[in-house]
Amino acid sequence: MLEYEKRINQVKSFFENKDTVLGYRKLMDCAIDTQDLHIYEEIVALTDWKEKYPDEEEKFIQKSLSILDKIATIPIALNTSNEAVLEAHEISKSYNKRSFVLGPISLKIRKSEVYGLVGENGNGKTTLLRVLAKELKSDTGRLNFDFDQEFKKDFDLRTKLVYIPQRTQKWHGSLKDNLKFVLSNYGVSPKENEIRILMMIARFGLWKYKDLKWSELSSGYKMRFELARTLLRQPELLLLDEPLANLDVLAQQVILEDLKSIGNSLNNPIAIILSSQQLYEVEKISDHVIFLKNGQYSDGGQTPVTTNDNLIIEIDCACEREELATIFSNLSLQKLVYNGGIYFAYFDGKTSFSSVLEKIGGSTIEVTYVRNISNSTRRFFVS
Repeated sequence: MLEYEKRINQVKSFFENKDTVLGYRKLMDCAIDTQDLHIYEEIVALTDWKEKYPDEEEKFIQKSLSILDKIATIPIALNTSNEAVLEAHEISKSYNKRSFVLGPISLKIRKSEVYGLVGENGNGKTTLLRVLAKELKSDTGRLNFDFDQEFKKDFDLRTKLVYIPQRTQKWHGSLKDNLKFVLSNYGVSPKENEIRILMMIARFGLWKYKDLKWSELSSGYKMRFELARTLLRQPELLLLDEPLANLDVLAQQVILEDLKSIGNSLNNPIAIILSSQQLYEVEKISDHVIFLKNGQYSDGGQTPVTTNDNLIIEIDCACEREELATIFSNLSLQKLVYNGGIYFAYFDGKTSFSSVLEKIGGSTIEVTYVRNISNSTRRFFVS
């Protein structure tokens, strides 16, 4: 129960520091883990109150902490399984008379972990996701799924395996009615259906948009809808293809934070694989990074494509190459690469990042940002 208590205390800390937006999202995550419909009803009522009285911050904090105290007394049915929900063994897929070949790839995907899938366009990210989702048949290899129940048909597998493509399908009717339709397929009573879908609507910031149609929502809110619909189905494996595409910076951060919270549920942990071009943002929330190059695989967090003994620094600055090289002249600079308007400086592994920052700080050059990418898959994208 230590993790549960830690999360309760984290929510308290957010509210004590007036960080009510993130605090409320974390409070709702704790509420969802209880699976208690009475708690759901209180969250739904508070969400409706908050929309009517947006300036009553102190009362909102008091009401939130009151619900949190109730949540803290409810036993949580913990799911601590660390078994792989998916094992891929030597899978491969070729196109156009083998002009492109994905794999062979072997990997294990576990609950409560986020796997970032990165690589340049055309290197097989979507193909890999579609093979894992059983939308494409691999040429070789096999997939083993180990969910909490056995499935006789691939159709039944969809209750625990969810794949969200980059271009989601258009739906008709209101957002709320579409979510209600999901639970109606699981035989949930009308009253419970209403409570559960309103809870999901509140959790994903869709309260103001619950009566809108598909054409009336932005890309960000369409993705939030997809996540709400997914969570209602309580899957064990979620595959997302470019969920951050067409989203602004703030929306990207919110979606990624939500994905991390979804995956780390104490009651229903989910294994998540997401592909994205937003490398740094994805790496921040990922437990592992799967890097694809020319269809070949590497776990960027565990087994890098190449052995890296260098300190590699990415620098965006307004200066000439010779000036930057002079600044680093006594730091065992091995190579200075200019790529896409950005410098990449390679140093001997004994050089510290702090010493590089000290040299930059002592110079007069204008620097937009400096980043240590020695252990980031970003280093594989440098030509």
